[in-house]
Amino acid sequence: MEASLVSGRDFPAKLLGRISLSGYAYVNAMKNLLHLLPLFIFTLMGQAQPTNPLPLWPDGAPGALGTADKDTPTLTPFFPDPAKATGAAMVICPGGGYRGLAAHEGKNYALWLNEQGVTAFVLKYRLGSAGYHHPSMLQDAARAMRTVRANATEWKLDPKRIGIMGSSAGGHLASTMVTHFDAGKQDAADPIDRQSSRPDLGILCYPVITMGEKTHLGSKTNLLGGNPSPEMVKLMSNELQVTKDTPPCFVFHTAADTVVPVENSLEFAAALQKAGVPFDLHIYKNGAHGMGLGSREYDTAHFHAWTKDCSFWLKEQGFLN
Repeated sequence: MEASLVSGRDFPAKLLGRISLSGYAYVNAMKNLLHLLPLFIFTLMGQAQPTNPLPLWPDGAPGALGTADKDTPTLTPFFPDPAKATGAAMVICPGGGYRGLAAHEGKNYALWLNEQGVTAFVLKYRLGSAGYHHPSMLQDAARAMRTVRANATEWKLDPKRIGIMGSSAGGHLASTMVTHFDAGKQDAADPIDRQSSRPDLGILCYPVITMGEKTHLGSKTNLLGGNPSPEMVKLMSNELQVTKDTPPCFVFHTAADTVVPVENSLEFAAALQKAGVPFDLHIYKNGAHGMGLGSREYDTAHFHAWTKDCSFWLKEQGFLN
């Protein structure tokens, strides 16, 4: 079998036509075909701009404990009006303490981004309440970044303008992605795994950052289990993992947050400053933890001030027209 990639429309005829139907050659050809299957599925879906949840691994996620919905990480795409589309995209990680996923921190953010011409992808990642711990959540977020980047041409996106956004524990996952990314494996059998997982920017909304003294205990337990090693606590305290290669970040919190201490955002911003990474930090006096855009309903009349500040920042980053 010749090692070449072909377009989604030509895939069956061009690729299958090269497969020998005898013995060893057949087995090898089928193995190669299975490696290409994830990208093929996303390519075919991309031609029609999918709207339904897309499984990140059609054959099952690494380390999956089963095949139920809770074991199957997905991306749900939200495409803007083509007349508004800027070509930029955002992967969204809803919060929920690594125990659940807050719907208003997923779909509502996607709709808000769509209004500004940004394509959004809401990530359903695996959770501690379903028996998963690190690195499952990071694997899901990294695969989401690679998947969007791998399909950028088909989905009319700029592969160099793909960000990540998260709230609360989802903010921890987003901050993990901006500090624990890799360039991909160029020799990987799966074409998606050849893509970089590095976001081009991060938006962190009242995020959990540290696994240390100021952490949110429920998020820490669901992510790392009941008795993590000091080394693991340090590794997943993302204020300690910032480097000069961390992408630009928009970070916001409120002084009134009684669930996740504001020090999480302050310490992350200090780490960004020390590493020379561009950032915006906004600390607002009022606003309850989990407020999303300002309320749990999609109500433009009650959008919090952070949404305007973030839109201004996104325009500075070249994500908006």
